[in-house]
Amino acid sequence: MAEVSKSAAPLAPVSRYHPTLVIMHWVLAVLIIAALALGALVMVKIPNSDPMKLEALRSHMTGGVLIVVLMLVRLLVRTRTKHPSTASTGNPILDRLAWASHRMFYVAVLGMAGSGIFMALQADLPTIVFGGEGTLPADFWVFPVRTVHYLFSRLLMALIALHIAGALYHTFILKDGLLRRMGFGKRRIDAVQSTPALHREVLEVQQ
Repeated sequence: MAEVSKSAAPLAPVSRYHPTLVIMHWVLAVLIIAALALGALVMVKIPNSDPMKLEALRSHMTGGVLIVVLMLVRLLVRTRTKHPSTASTGNPILDRLAWASHRMFYVAVLGMAGSGIFMALQADLPTIVFGGEGTLPADFWVFPVRTVHYLFSRLLMALIALHIAGALYHTFILKDGLLRRMGFGKRRIDAVQSTPALHREVLEVQQ
């Protein structure tokens, strides 16, 4: 009888994201920032006539495909795992902004990837960059989708800046332990804790 009661008891809330999500979050952060830096700070300064542009494009395109795959896997894992309750800043406007910005990440990343793939096909980049046949166009701006790719990259930069600002606000102003949610450690709050202690721990790990 005791065994039945124990199994029927509700699971304690989780205080951290699944380890797979934690790993993917930090890996994607590095890959996305690296891809943006390569595109906005390095590739833009290399003429299409320079052989180094092919090497830069090869890295940029490979990284872009990897980012898309990881983002889709991350979305799948997120829908199939338990995650902490929704965070709150105590300000409804900031809470709505956080909710919207997190979802806009997927829009910006997939939009950049989609526009990049479309432009690559228009310019026959797979054949040129990976097949070694043909030459690059004099300027990618001749393709209208280049503007779309550019705008999505700037949107993504703005979202990253907002994301970092939010994390710093939670860490140094609210001091609510937000970043613990994206770290490794015990995920479930011990069910034997007293109610006040449980409440404090939940508050500490909420965004």
